[in-house]
Amino acid sequence: MTHAHYIDGHWVAGEGAELITVFDPSLGQPFAEFMASSTAQVDQAIAAARRALPAWRNISASERAAYLRGFAEQIEQRRESLIALQMQNNGKPHHEAVVDIDDAVSTFTYYAGLAEGLADQQRREVALSVPGFTSHTRLEPVGVVGLIVPWNFPLVTSAWKLAPALAAGCTVVLKPSEITPLIEQTYGHIAEALGLPAGVLNIVGGKAETGAALSNHPGINKLSFTGSNAVGGQVMRSSAAHCRPVTLELGGKSAIVVFDDCDLDQAVEWIVAGICWNAGQMCSATSRLLVQDNIADTLTERLKVALEKLRVGNPLTGEVDMGPLTSQAQWNKVNEYFAIARAEGLHCAAGGDVLPDLGWFVCPTLYTDVPLNSRLWSEEIFGPVLCSHRFSSEEQALSLANDSRFGLVATVISADLERAERVANTLEVGHVWINSIQAVFVETSWGGTKGSGIGRELGPWGLSAYQSVKHVTRCLG
Repeated sequence: MTHAHYIDGHWVAGEGAELITVFDPSLGQPFAEFMASSTAQVDQAIAAARRALPAWRNISASERAAYLRGFAEQIEQRRESLIALQMQNNGKPHHEAVVDIDDAVSTFTYYAGLAEGLADQQRREVALSVPGFTSHTRLEPVGVVGLIVPWNFPLVTSAWKLAPALAAGCTVVLKPSEITPLIEQTYGHIAEALGLPAGVLNIVGGKAETGAALSNHPGINKLSFTGSNAVGGQVMRSSAAHCRPVTLELGGKSAIVVFDDCDLDQAVEWIVAGICWNAGQMCSATSRLLVQDNIADTLTERLKVALEKLRVGNPLTGEVDMGPLTSQAQWNKVNEYFAIARAEGLHCAAGGDVLPDLGWFVCPTLYTDVPLNSRLWSEEIFGPVLCSHRFSSEEQALSLANDSRFGLVATVISADLERAERVANTLEVGHVWINSIQAVFVETSWGGTKGSGIGRELGPWGLSAYQSVKHVTRCLG
């Protein structure tokens, strides 16, 4: 692959010093490579976005909506090839890759609808307490935005940022993860097919140097980042230096709280999905299982059976329930936590080791009665590793669930819906599921509290993240 970067409406070869190698994690083998973009090319992309901004922000919102619907239609037309690429580059099972494509399509469709309603939101009168004045509201794009997206949900996370940014009238520089860059390039090909004005969307690929060049650049007006807390802190410092807004969607160590009145079989299904979807490589993975005392042993035995029955393997060679970890670095990290668990003397009820395959596979794993001072209880592992701990009362469950530096999501499982709602209201997180898998809808918000980030994506909140509020006040005298 030569021309891997999309700048000012053209595909160009990378001029950076680093070689980007793209792997099939099921085989542990490379299948594509290209040169990263240079710092100068990041400059060019931002300059192109700035040139394109006046025209893009001033076209009608309905015209922008038409482009967004075009993105949705083009993704749908490319469905089968995109599913195959998610399976090859991420190692996602077929059913998970299908969900990803559906998510991206629905995101562009949803924000096209919101864009069509933007004209009605302009010039809204504001009631004033002082006579002799009028005031009205304008919603305007924040300007040129930098978008840095992760490797665990490529195409999806970028859709969550790109669609509302374009709907609001912003122009964009997108930096995909170097681990999964190919599927994100689809957006450049779609922009070409739709005749999107040059410079409205730019895509620059690379590693840390490219991300730093984008996040430190004085030419952007906002940066939206999804990824680790360590890098998120660097992004926040860069934004602080320029006094500009930032959206951060960071890590999690989420709790799933199971009360003794639950349906055990259904609880097992939701617990397994919460830790093994995308091989546990989710910021929202419910990796801390809090289970009421008198069902803990029974639930543990059923979970052990369920986890050991999961079909783990290459999604391109057969139907599987869980694929590999997406990178060798992540495989190494999870393996290190297995070693930490052995050193801490944790009780392993299932898994606890890597698999002897060609690629980066690990066993779905369950540790039981994990001490609260264990590193596995408090640190984000980003793999299919579940730690359980018992509780006796609702108050204790809430105390344990909220005792975390993260606050992204949680799940509550109970037949007592009044109790479930009460617990949900007290959990210090951004999203709670009650008796459900982690169903994420574009109409609802996404984001967390505490160390899980700043701001919200999806829903109308995702659009407002790319809008600036202006008031025009006039004296009638």
